[in-house]
Amino acid sequence: MLGFALVGCGRIAQKHADLLHGKHISGARLVAVCDIKPERAEALGARCGVPHFRDMHEMMAKLGRNIDVVAILTESGLHGRHCLELAAYKKDIVVEKPMALTLDDADAMIRACDANGIKLFVVKQNRYNLPVQAARAALDSGRFGKLVMGTVRVRWCRTQAYYDQDPWRGTWALDGGVFANQASHHVDLLEWFLGEPVAVFAKSRRALVEIEAEDTGVAVITFRSGAIGLVEATTATRPKDLEGSLSILGANGTVEIGGFAVNEMKVWQFADASADDAGMLARMREAPPNVYGFGHAAYLNNVVQTINGDGSALVDGLEGRKSLELISAIYESIATEREVILRFQAHHGRLGQR
Repeated sequence: MLGFALVGCGRIAQKHADLLHGKHISGARLVAVCDIKPERAEALGARCGVPHFRDMHEMMAKLGRNIDVVAILTESGLHGRHCLELAAYKKDIVVEKPMALTLDDADAMIRACDANGIKLFVVKQNRYNLPVQAARAALDSGRFGKLVMGTVRVRWCRTQAYYDQDPWRGTWALDGGVFANQASHHVDLLEWFLGEPVAVFAKSRRALVEIEAEDTGVAVITFRSGAIGLVEATTATRPKDLEGSLSILGANGTVEIGGFAVNEMKVWQFADASADDAGMLARMREAPPNVYGFGHAAYLNNVVQTINGDGSALVDGLEGRKSLELISAIYESIATEREVILRFQAHHGRLGQR
């Protein structure tokens, strides 16, 4: 039974706590929570019946023998620092998306975990959505043929009240805008399907809220395969969340996954029709209660299985770095108003800068 500790008791921590405390993850249990805001840590600890702490080093000193995995659920801009400090305790680490805001931080995280002989997992739970898994299986079996285009759309609602909940939201140093935060999962999906990106051109704006970063943007990506990708991302949809979707177009087939959390198969068409295709739309419809979907349970189960030697990590540190590099290139393009060629070194993008 692996003991999990949560560092950060904000919005996403509730999802992790519900799964771990509710015994939805086989072979895992929640043993402690920590947050620099003591009222948050106390509330979550009381709800789950586990010890709560204000300082993560105190938590590790007192309960380290019971902790096997630490989940870093703090502000994105602090992931790097927290990972480096926690890696010294030689406990496997799960970090929420994005793994960091700068490539330097991501590389340091990977090196620290390697040096301490521990595993680093980056949460990309949408890869486990049932329709996404079905589409990926079709890709792996060659059903799409030559890839032509992929599109992801994030049309969500985040009002000023959302950003005002915490002073770090929408800031360059700790959060970034819609590309780095809300759309990071979708950028990951696009890259997972279309492969290695070689160039990107992007534009953005602040449409409806007062924050440092963007709430609306588009990016056009060229992939090494020759496919073109489009990212359309906004938190300026009103009055409520509308869509989180993925479309993949190939020479021999088209798949579109919609819903507000990439959770509902909308189009499943292939030239080489199979018997299973007929019921695909009916079978691949999930109804999650929010934009987080159901993928966290499958993701955490993969973490447990990997640590126990029963599988391999779907998204480790190196895999998580890929989408961060693309997101960093998007911000570099926005800042320079030019197409950015990957691989690159950020000079102008403000993401993660203090």
